Amino acid sequence: MEREVMKEEALKRMKKLELHYNAIRDFSKKNSVLNKSDGYGALYWLTEEEKAMVEEVEKEYNIMVYHVIHHNAEFGECYCMLYVSSYEEDWQADNELLQDNIVYAYVYNKDNEDFSEFGTIAIKRSFGGLVRVC
Repeated sequence: MEREVMKEEALKRMKKLELHYNAIRDFSKKNSVLNKSDGYGALYWLTEEEKAMVEEVEKEYNIMVYHVIHHNAEFGECYCMLYVSSYEEDWQADNELLQDNIVYAYVYNKDNEDFSEFGTIAIKRSFGGLVRVC
């Protein structure tokens, strides 16, 4: 799968999620995620460490991360990486879930990597970013 095709799909999803224009613009220009939602959905730049973490996950699993939601849970500090799969046949189902504010994410647990996993998470829009609600 070509990265450019994945990027176009990621941009469509970012618009559907109504992420702030700046986050969409930055992703479009840089070909990588630069912003994360933190706390109550406010957007912040990724740190160099977080950028490296995203790049490593993208390479390992052949995905394109288009947004990161950072939060602390009772089981650790988590980075929910919203992504586009390299399997185009999955995209229709992904977009159907998106309409219900459910997205596929790789959740990286910084405190305990054994708890990192792929799955779906429920989200809501807030302050131009996103918040994980379940």
